[in-house]
Amino acid sequence: MDISLFLFVGFSCFLLINGNKVEDCDYLTDKTSLQSFQVLLQAEQPYRTAYHFQSPQNWLNDPNGPMYYKGVYHLFYQYNPNSAWFGDGMVWAHSASYDLINWFGLDHALVPSEPFDAISCWSGSATILPGDKPVILYTGIDANYNQVQNLATPKNESDPLLVEWVKYFGNPLMTPPDGVKGDNFRDPTTAWQGPDGTWKVVIGSYSNNQGMAILFQSQDFVHWTMHRDPLYSSLKTEMWECPDFFPVSINSTNGVDTSVENPSVRHVMKASFNSHDYYTVGTYVTEQERFLPDADFTGTSLDLRFDYGKFYASKSFFDGKKNRRILCAWVNESDSMEDDLKKGWSGLQSIPRQIWLDLNGKQLVQWPVEELNSLRGNEVYVYDKQLESGSVFEVSGITASQADIEIMFELPKLEEAEFIDTSLVDPQLICDKQDASVTGKFGPFGLLALATKDLTEQTAIFFRVFRDHKDYKVLMCSDQKRSSLRNELDKTTYGAFIDIDPQREMVSLRTLIDHSIIESFGGKGRSVITTRVYPKLAIYDEAHLFAFNNGSLSVTVSRLNAWSMNKAQITAGGKTETISEDFSRKK
Repeated sequence: MDISLFLFVGFSCFLLINGNKVEDCDYLTDKTSLQSFQVLLQAEQPYRTAYHFQSPQNWLNDPNGPMYYKGVYHLFYQYNPNSAWFGDGMVWAHSASYDLINWFGLDHALVPSEPFDAISCWSGSATILPGDKPVILYTGIDANYNQVQNLATPKNESDPLLVEWVKYFGNPLMTPPDGVKGDNFRDPTTAWQGPDGTWKVVIGSYSNNQGMAILFQSQDFVHWTMHRDPLYSSLKTEMWECPDFFPVSINSTNGVDTSVENPSVRHVMKASFNSHDYYTVGTYVTEQERFLPDADFTGTSLDLRFDYGKFYASKSFFDGKKNRRILCAWVNESDSMEDDLKKGWSGLQSIPRQIWLDLNGKQLVQWPVEELNSLRGNEVYVYDKQLESGSVFEVSGITASQADIEIMFELPKLEEAEFIDTSLVDPQLICDKQDASVTGKFGPFGLLALATKDLTEQTAIFFRVFRDHKDYKVLMCSDQKRSSLRNELDKTTYGAFIDIDPQREMVSLRTLIDHSIIESFGGKGRSVITTRVYPKLAIYDEAHLFAFNNGSLSVTVSRLNAWSMNKAQITAGGKTETISEDFSRKK
């Protein structure tokens, strides 16, 4: 939905914010005046990001079909070309990059045009077939509002930008099976090929009171049959959205292609439900077509998550250029739908993350892709600074609203840490009840981001250290309670335990700050929390960054490095011509 702005500068001037299209504006008759006016509009958008991917206008959500092809990274994503709200008419917008950080927009890859996707083109995945042939499987919302699975292929495989896509004439390939409602069958994964050449793909679903990953198989990638049993299901979860299934190496940080199956890999099953992305590590038994998890999903705080904050509908892909697996996700807003209309946009993509299996084999580790470091500008650093109880010091010399910070804490006298039975508590509830303002022994200590000089506004990313029955436990929190003087915002406090031993390694934190998003990686990426915040005062040059310690015991900042971040180059595409060429005539 376009938003109109009426200006009265001696006379009326009408301008569409979405697209900056000026109509009947005699006042803005020259390029200089128009540019000056656009700068004014930009200055009134303090929550737009500088180096996170977002569309210039309207609604954005799930990343779809990310891949590396002929020297180019591709990101397709759910987009509403008509409104800053989700609705019918969703398309696959398309952007490309040579480094995963700077992006240029291309024409929309998939738009509703046929009976099998008449209402919307929803989420899906890309698979690279033998011979370096990319294909897309996606969920179409058909004319009856049923969810069906469709195939699309590039019009020109020699084009590294993959600008045009052709929908298969025989769509849909898969329809809701018996016992599955028409609105509970969506989001195909990247397909993988078994040792016998059979292709396999998982569809998210809900049936018989359990969330599940329905398995389909095919010999030719066109004719698919459903396996008798789901690849994995759970009675303790609701509808599974955007499932992901992929192998991880047990002895390397390198990624492996999705079809790899051998004793040197384990497998990860991920599902999106309850507004979070949950995953479990386990064993894929090819002969039985079953995934055997180390721990079943419970739908509680006991489950592993990619991110313990705002991070949903994630999608991973194997990057053959650098032999790594990359993860990206939708990060939604925390303000109101009315705010989205006023801004003219809604939704971001997370910074792409490299993921691998931790040495302990129990969980994944995540870290921003190395290409992000190319945006680092001015650097400041601090070494061996002791933080006494109640102390706060400002990290000055950088652009605090647009920054990258790495900090490491040393903790003496660990034997004085408070006792807690971690098996009986939800880490998020601890963070909420004992927030950054509550004094413990070891902690809260950490960073105050997007803060005003007087700390009236602040987002605290902090740690607490406890003793358990056997060892020490490190709690990581992100406290948004004082993030903004604005009301009617979601200021949920998030928390997670980090699987590190503070006796053997320092407590570390990397935090990416980008105007309205904060991504924090604790324990070298073992636990991650992403938040959206909208300060009223701590914007642009009025934003400050502090290190703090509210614990009664002192801690030492062993090392702090902080960088101002330069702006990424992100431009938009967006032609919406209908793509409906008959795939059969291209065979």
